Amino acid sequence: MAGLGASKIITQFRPLTCAAATATATACHPGRLVPNSPDLIKWVRREGGFVHQAVRIAPSAGSCGLVACQDIPKGSDLIALPHHMPLRFSSLESECVDTIDSVLVNLARQVPEELWAMRLGLKLLQERASVGSFWWPYISNLPETYSVPIFFPGEDIKNLQYAPLLYQVNKRCRFLLDFEKEVKRVLKNLKPDDHPFRGQDVDASSLGWAMSAVSSRAFRLHGKKLSDGTHVDVPMMLPLIDMCNHSFDPNAQIVQEQDAGSTKMLIKVVAETQIKQDDNLVLNYGCLNNDFFLLDYGFVTPSNPYDCIELKYDGALLDAASMAAGVMSPNFSSPAPWQQQILSQLNLDGEAPVLKVSLGGSELVEGRLLAALRVLLASDSETVQKHDLNTLKSLAAEAPLGISNEVAALRTVIALCVIALGHFPTKIMEDEALLKQGFRIQKKSVIIDVMRGLTSRVKLLSSKEKISAQG
Repeated sequence: MAGLGASKIITQFRPLTCAAATATATACHPGRLVPNSPDLIKWVRREGGFVHQAVRIAPSAGSCGLVACQDIPKGSDLIALPHHMPLRFSSLESECVDTIDSVLVNLARQVPEELWAMRLGLKLLQERASVGSFWWPYISNLPETYSVPIFFPGEDIKNLQYAPLLYQVNKRCRFLLDFEKEVKRVLKNLKPDDHPFRGQDVDASSLGWAMSAVSSRAFRLHGKKLSDGTHVDVPMMLPLIDMCNHSFDPNAQIVQEQDAGSTKMLIKVVAETQIKQDDNLVLNYGCLNNDFFLLDYGFVTPSNPYDCIELKYDGALLDAASMAAGVMSPNFSSPAPWQQQILSQLNLDGEAPVLKVSLGGSELVEGRLLAALRVLLASDSETVQKHDLNTLKSLAAEAPLGISNEVAALRTVIALCVIALGHFPTKIMEDEALLKQGFRIQKKSVIIDVMRGLTSRVKLLSSKEKISAQG
């Protein structure tokens, strides 16, 4: 660092080095950046924010959460942050930036939209490096490590045994390694005063820490208002608010209020129900499957009603499934022209098809896959043409092409489930012995639930068909 003027910079930065993900957990976070970090509640109040007198920070499931120390009535304001407290990358929204910010903005613009957390992560690293940062009391309370898959040891990543997630983990790791090289190239010959990280080296580990901090804690909220009345979607880190844990049955919600004639935004958390003493304050992070929860937050939600498994729509795979189910159809690999036309409408054929389909969640079977099976197992086009695509895609539309067709389609899906289970080399009982494999257990549970649900339907339809034949 001597070439960057160490004596001048040494008092202007805080180190960006990151500890290994196996760091010993403390009673609260698994190691904060600063062991005796400032009191967040006092800081929020001192800076003009509001925190309900009954809200406290307490250990919660290996991290820190917010807890009510007395009953709080429904509709009460729990936390309110003035417009200057959320940490956001304002320079990305502005056309006039100085030299330091322009370096950061140019780097951020090289990050793909799907990895938006890395953009704000660059701003977070900049603030973490600066001794004079307004947000240091907040940043110092952030975890030193994150338990997201990009930090898993190689064996733990391999043991996830689920190809779509492994693909995403590897994709993120490759991005971080490539982005590290680009960041080093850009920073290499900068003058000390132009360096966004106070002359410090930035590696894949510190980039991964920043991206994980943002993905696990930031909220995408309304930014400035556009001429058409809509708002720009802006990621923000919300001090203290981001310590609310997740629940699909939340007792609190985030509310944004904007002063009339002003661009200043007040962000509040309001009690959505009555909150009893010792209850955790919980928000709904979104109706997400466990892939997203594990990738971005580092946890898995048991019995997640939105969880699903991904499959690739493939004629050869469907042929194998139909044979396993005792359903003989020559049309999966070689559909008739009229069937091919419908597959194109379902975006499963033609130019740039989307071949990723899913099982599970509220639908049990993704509508596009169900419609494709119904159509490919149909014997004539006239029967199919009587129904619109929405009917063919709906599991609620019971046997639109006849009971025999429906039973064949559902048995093919059940066989797909059996094939999907076979891709996991371990049994559920073996998984239960490994606490880290909660993700794997949940994915298998999704498959089994789909099989149970569809098997019940097949039995019901078969009994109806039998009664009809006897009649």
